[in-house]
Amino acid sequence: MTENKVDIHIRTAEPADASSIAAVLGESFIEYKASYTNKAFAETTPECEQIIGRMTEGPIWVALQNAAIVGTVSVVSHNDALYIRGMAVLPSYRGNRIGALLLNQVENFASSHNYTRLFLSTTPFLTGAIQLYERMGFKRSNKGPYDLFGTPLFTMEKDVEASG
Repeated sequence: MTENKVDIHIRTAEPADASSIAAVLGESFIEYKASYTNKAFAETTPECEQIIGRMTEGPIWVALQNAAIVGTVSVVSHNDALYIRGMAVLPSYRGNRIGALLLNQVENFASSHNYTRLFLSTTPFLTGAIQLYERMGFKRSNKGPYDLFGTPLFTMEKDVEASG
């Protein structure tokens, strides 16, 4: 789906969404599985129980078209910063600005809760995601982590403006 505009709604995830979130993560990263170590892939595509556990660590949002979850992102607080993790958009929905909508949700949350910085870790082979992060104002950092269970990583970060 590239030219067709899709009507997307972003909302906070609920425990009942965990299996759908796990499915989105799995489907979104399966094409890259060969580039991950097994342990890194498992960490990148957590199962339902792990997602429910993550809900206690920070908010998770889902992007919906009609009632179907087509994207997700979650954050964890680290002092004055938010760590972005578990971001994915179903392959058939990429190119519809859903990733940008999810990142805007994160940035609005960060700004309204007095966080000053966003950061994330990504792998060098996720070129589409890296391009999105760069378009959204993220810059590469020399801060770690540098790998996830043997899969290479680098960090990107962005300053957050306080809400007025």
